[in-house]
Amino acid sequence: MRDSRKRHEALLYHAKPKPGKIAVVPTKKYATQHDLSLAYSPGVAEPCLEIAKDKNNVYKYTAKSNLVAVISNGTAVLGLGDIGPEASKPVMEGKGLLFKIFADIDVFDIEVDATDVDKFVETVKAIAPTFGGINLEDIKAPEAFEIERRLKEELDIPVMHDDQHGTAIISAAALKNALEINKKNIEDVKIVVNGAGAAAISCTRLYLALGAKRENVIMCDSRGVIRKDRENLTSQKAEFATDEDVNTLEEAMLNADVFIGLSKGNVVSPEMLLSMAKNPIVFAMANPEPEIDYDLAIATRDDIIMATGRSDHPNQVNNVLGFPFIFRGALDVRAKKINEEMKMAAVLALADLAKQSVPEQVNIVYDEVSLSFGKEYIIPKPFDPRLIYEIPPAIAKAAIDSGVAQEPIEDWEKYREELMDRSGTGSKEVRLLHNRAKKAPKRVVFAEADHLDVLKAAQRVYEEKIGKPILLGKREIILELKAELGFDADVPIIDPKTDEEEERRNRYAETFWKTRQRKGITFLEAQKWMRERNYFAAMMVNSGEADALITGYSRPYPSVVKPMLELIEKDHGVTRVAATNMMLTKQGPMFLADTTININPTAKDLAKITQLTSVLAKMFGMKPNVAMLGFSNFGSSKSESSTKIREAVSYIHRHYPNVVVDGELQADFALNPDLLAKEFPFSKLNGKRANVLIFPNLESANITYKLMKEVDEVETIGPILLGMSKPVHILQLGASVDEMVNMAAVAVVDAQNKEMKSKKK
Repeated sequence: MRDSRKRHEALLYHAKPKPGKIAVVPTKKYATQHDLSLAYSPGVAEPCLEIAKDKNNVYKYTAKSNLVAVISNGTAVLGLGDIGPEASKPVMEGKGLLFKIFADIDVFDIEVDATDVDKFVETVKAIAPTFGGINLEDIKAPEAFEIERRLKEELDIPVMHDDQHGTAIISAAALKNALEINKKNIEDVKIVVNGAGAAAISCTRLYLALGAKRENVIMCDSRGVIRKDRENLTSQKAEFATDEDVNTLEEAMLNADVFIGLSKGNVVSPEMLLSMAKNPIVFAMANPEPEIDYDLAIATRDDIIMATGRSDHPNQVNNVLGFPFIFRGALDVRAKKINEEMKMAAVLALADLAKQSVPEQVNIVYDEVSLSFGKEYIIPKPFDPRLIYEIPPAIAKAAIDSGVAQEPIEDWEKYREELMDRSGTGSKEVRLLHNRAKKAPKRVVFAEADHLDVLKAAQRVYEEKIGKPILLGKREIILELKAELGFDADVPIIDPKTDEEEERRNRYAETFWKTRQRKGITFLEAQKWMRERNYFAAMMVNSGEADALITGYSRPYPSVVKPMLELIEKDHGVTRVAATNMMLTKQGPMFLADTTININPTAKDLAKITQLTSVLAKMFGMKPNVAMLGFSNFGSSKSESSTKIREAVSYIHRHYPNVVVDGELQADFALNPDLLAKEFPFSKLNGKRANVLIFPNLESANITYKLMKEVDEVETIGPILLGMSKPVHILQLGASVDEMVNMAAVAVVDAQNKEMKSKKK
């Protein structure tokens, strides 16, 4: 049933709200007749004439310099095989999506109905003038080798078959580091490669370029060891045929130092693993099932260094570490090709990056303490923000040094800054948040689980291992909805009003009554309140029977926040609770506060709100740069609102001198660094991008975040409640499933953070 639901969800994702995953969007103004006359006739004639004079001007006047074609004939798609060009299109669109979100490269996906090498090459050559680079994808061997070879020779733009070289580059970087950790020399190790397709051949060639000896390599295909006495070998397989007296994979594994799996799942047994040399290196890269299960391999040998193609284990060999950044560097110097020097530069840069001190942002996402170079961290993580500004420069330098660059880079520091500006926003932050939550899932109460969308969110939280849901609501309704959704997991379901919860209700009521008996609450009233799900859920968290809660989907915010403020204490040292929304804008993530709690905060309140929001930003791995917003700049108005902001800024400067904050500032000055530097060179925000915006009152903050959300379609996470001693978070009325999943992830990360703080005390 789960597979059926997943299938339905995947189909719906690709079909709605409009089919596909990528689209073409304008990059120039087009609102007026004047704009259109420049975009098309008659203005478009001018760049056409300039390009006609010199074809190189096409890079100056069109999108060619940042446009890659992802081209396939659908003959070797993922694990699906030869399914044809039309059926391959979703994969090619997905590849285009990865190019864009990781390296800001635009893509047209092109599916070619041609299996003949000559026809395929002819087609690609004919359309090549459109593109700055060609990414060949999912083309079966041996045709893939010939297609790539010819296109690289006959075109003057970078061409790469990622199935071959992407895996080769990433795994070579991982192998280099694994050998270093195990203190083994690549010239001496015995390597077994299981698989003889395009990726396996390319991987092995690159390992040889790193220093491996051909006589130390044994390659196997579905028929066993590829031996020199076998008939009808392709030229690629013959390149790695051995004359050793071995016939099976099991025989080949005996005393091997390295196993490279690019074949199919579960072909390596524990016995084979045990027969390998001391401190073996195993890269089981078949997907979705590796050649040997990760946990089984680790349990079999404690001296193993293990990598897979999966994201749920350490050391994922993921092509996304390579192709976006390789093409980024190649495009930025207008390389005529992607050559061996550039591929090796990628290997060395990736290997070196894994040895560098890991930024706190990455530590937050992937580990509660820290990631460091070692057996479980031999290659960088896909969400490492350094990839975009570390790998492309290495590629660009190699292209320049090897003579294939047509536009050399002179100012490397400026280039790195440009690359940082290209860093992905929005969905990347969501993925970072989810991945951090997955590292230590917590028990999350969904207080309105008898609503379909809330249960959908709980299901995703469970299935994606973000958290461990506890479902509150009417059991019969929840069970009925679970059956409808195919949510068959055995998760706790609690109906606070039932007789079976009487003991817990009374226990909670007594605790609540003792804290509120001098504030007009009787024990009978406390018992009555414990039948209400939000009071009950809050007490579950208070008592340690749950780690976090989210609620608010079906009720107005004020009515939901009331029980939280009554039952949950403020955090130590906090005098004012607040709320912020994380806005995932084109300029990067941005926190807006206070968006839901404090109607007209005082200057001291604003200072506290600033402090709380800054702490949250740090929790997300960001360095907070705070702008306190108003309708005036730096004392130009004597209004009550402006004066209040200035007092708050002054208070922070005195009491929290390490906080980067300034104001009062109009929004355009806060968000436009050039404008700020020109008019107010003394500002503490000069040279920094404001990522925390503090508003003078609830009205302005709430209106702003909702305008951004609706008009600009900015994705938002929140409101995130600040200053509470327990992880309780309140949704906006009618929140979407995605918003609820994100808020659940926030609640889990909040719980993780509070747990870490309590352990330090």
